[in-house]
Amino acid sequence: MEIIGVIIAGIIIGLLGKFVAPGNRDNIPLWLTILCGIGGVIIGWYVYVAFGGNGSPGIDWVRWIVAIVVAAVLVVIASAVTGRSRTNRV
Repeated sequence: MEIIGVIIAGIIIGLLGKFVAPGNRDNIPLWLTILCGIGGVIIGWYVYVAFGGNGSPGIDWVRWIVAIVVAAVLVVIASAVTGRSRTNRV
């Protein structure tokens, strides 16, 4: 059940990360955005724990904010690596 939760959270976080990514840095396919979201959830959780996060009762908002930021960074990196451009070359 936990892996399904990570996948669902990864889809949501990936889309939020794509929304947060600056300007034209989000020109990657949807499947890669979802992978960035799943990676953002997993890596964000490790970063949160590494900096002393131990969870809180209820929804842990700091953990989710860290996951969104990590997913946005992964979207920007994936966009730079894939190199797709929206401009037409002559």
